[in-house]
Order: sequence, then structure tokens, then C-alpha cells
Amino acid sequence: MPVHRSGLTRIPALATAGAVLLAVLSLPRAAGAAESAPTVPPRGSAHMGMGVAAHDGRGGVPTARSTQTEGVDVSSHQGDVAWPTLWKSGVRWAYAKATEGTYYTNPYHSQQYNGAYDVGMIRGAYHFATPDTASGAAQADYFVSRGGGWTADGRTLPGVLDIEWNPYGDACYGKSPSAMVSWIRDFLDRYRARTGRDAVIYTATSWWKQCTGDYAGFAPTTPLWIARYASTVGELPAGWDTYTMWQYTSTGPTVGDHDRFNGTLDRVRAFALG
Repeated sequence: MPVHRSGLTRIPALATAGAVLLAVLSLPRAAGAAESAPTVPPRGSAHMGMGVAAHDGRGGVPTARSTQTEGVDVSSHQGDVAWPTLWKSGVRWAYAKATEGTYYTNPYHSQQYNGAYDVGMIRGAYHFATPDTASGAAQADYFVSRGGGWTADGRTLPGVLDIEWNPYGDACYGKSPSAMVSWIRDFLDRYRARTGRDAVIYTATSWWKQCTGDYAGFAPTTPLWIARYASTVGELPAGWDTYTMWQYTSTGPTVGDHDRFNGTLDRVRAFALG
């Protein structure tokens, strides 16, 4: 009876295989998990306000005030900017991204930075900080050497340190609050040494609380550019009782990121002169 014995030995094996197959089919789909995982953007693609809508505001346009001056900020995402159109709409100042980390320079920086100047705007440059890739001093040097400098011509605004959520990983770039404060100080000190001006800090209140421990020590010397997409500027980071600039939306006309300078146009000129 060899055939019969062979059949008896295979039945349990087939049953076991079926049970394993059923168990595998009942597991959660790995593909579904992958589809829901967040997408990490390519290095160099970061820009001002990248995480603001998700963390520090989503809507509500402030009422226009005669004591504030309209501005915009741009990066490679905007490409060649229609500066005459923005000028006609009332925009009088602008910032263009110059650099990120020590590995990226905005390929549109020249058109954006010089184009704003050519239509009559007061303009400046900003640096997107990546504190996990190089020191603050190294990034300040990279920035100043690639379009982030300053001259007292009345048309050039001081450089900006864009310090906000990390689009490539941990929100605080893997740094403790004290280490983050040290990194920021390193950048600011080197920028001042290179240019003679204090850089502006661009940030959002919720990020500042989380990643610097709401440090108040920079406020006496460092102008604040606050990011909050709402009808009011809301709570400011510790130490600042006022702001110099406010990014209030990422959905403005012609260029998405629109801003207000907290003063009239003559104050923008005074700020450029230092």
C-alpha cells in the first residue's frame, strides 16, 4: 500500500501549507503602508514656510493697513518671476532664496534678486538652514559668498536665516534646544562678522518653542520675520515684543508667499540702510 501511505503523509503537509497561506493573506498589506508613508523631498527644494500650513496656521488674510508694506519671498519653485506684475500690484520689497546648507544654490537667484531691484524694489536674500549638515558658521560663509551679502546702498536688505521644520527628517534636525541655540548663534555671529549687519531670523512660534525651548536671548539684536498664515500675527517667540516682517500666506497673487513689513515704505528703506 505505498501509494496510500504516500497520500496520508501529504495531506497534513497540504493542510499546513494552506494554513500558512491563509495567515499570510490576512496580514496587513505592505504596499498600503508604503503608500501612506510621507514623501521626503529632494535636498535643495526647501523654501520659506514649507511647514507653516501644517503647524502654524492655514488661512485668514489680514486686513490691509497703510502702516504696513507688501512684500514677497521666492525660491526656485517660482522660476523666473514676473516682477513688473508684482510691482504694479503694490509689492515693494522681496527676498529670494540664495542657498541651503552648504550644498545648494538657487539657480534662479540672479533673475529673482536682480529682477526685483530692476523694477524698483528693495530686496534681500535668505538661507534655508539645515543644522544637521554643517555648522552655523560654515553655512553663513556659504550664504554670504553666494548672494547673501549686504551693502549700504539703501536697496539691499540684510540676509535672513530661515530656521524652521526640517522637511528631510526630524523637525529639530536631531538637536537638543541648547544645541540648536548654539547653532543659530554660530550662524548669526559669522554673518555679522562677514557683513557688519545682524541677520534676520525667519521662524514660526511653534517651531521655536519646540526646537529652541523658546529661547529669548536673540531678540535684543535680531529682527524677527514671523511665519503664520492667519488674519493676525498671533503669539511671537520668547523675547520679541514686535516683529519686523510677517509671512501671512502662501496663496497670494502672482507669487504665493506674501508678506507684510511692519512699517511704511520709508521704514523699509531705513531698515535696508541699517
